Amino acid sequence: MVQKAKILLVDDRPENLLALEAILSALDQTLVRASSGEEALKALLTDDFAVILLDVQMPGMDGFETAAHIKRRERTRDIPIIFLTAINHGPHHTFRGYAAGAVDYISKPFDPWVLRAKVSVFVELYMKNCQLREQAALLRLQLEGGSGSGKAAVGDAKEPAGLLAELSARLAAVEEQAEALSKQLDDESADAAAVATAAHLERKLTGLRRALDALEPGTGSSPSVPSPN
Repeated sequence: MVQKAKILLVDDRPENLLALEAILSALDQTLVRASSGEEALKALLTDDFAVILLDVQMPGMDGFETAAHIKRRERTRDIPIIFLTAINHGPHHTFRGYAAGAVDYISKPFDPWVLRAKVSVFVELYMKNCQLREQAALLRLQLEGGSGSGKAAVGDAKEPAGLLAELSARLAAVEEQAEALSKQLDDESADAAAVATAAHLERKLTGLRRALDALEPGTGSSPSVPSPN
């Protein structure tokens, strides 16, 4: 069963949170509410999120300050942040939003279709990264098993080969999905941040493929496994 991605919705107004939930419900992911910057930071301590929708104007800790805290934490600094604001902003506010680490800055009222499409891109990128981490973990287990005492029986030789074949097939599926996503981003002239994230994912997939190919019989010593982060 594929685990759903979590999307963090941060706004001090319940009616705004309700509206966001109505817009994003079609994505069939897990939507998590936070009514303040402090509450959002607490949620980020325990859960992993694909993307954060963050209101700029909030009492106490505003969106800019909340984003600054998120980007300072190693655990959360790479989570995409989309700022939502009702301010009739000029270039200064937009620049401040991007300087705070946001991947997008959207003014209210916004087009629900556009917002849902933007969020879906980051959800898909998050899911691909999760798949890549799983493949890397399986590969590490295989490497650790192959570097043991060397006392495996001849009849056990088929087991590593079968595992390699399964890993290769799973990786091929992820590679195909990543390629399709990159083409989609190119066709839709997507945000630069989304394109850069997709390119980073493809580079990691390439490294993992090389490491997996090096495990084939007759290729010599076991390679190091690239980090999926």
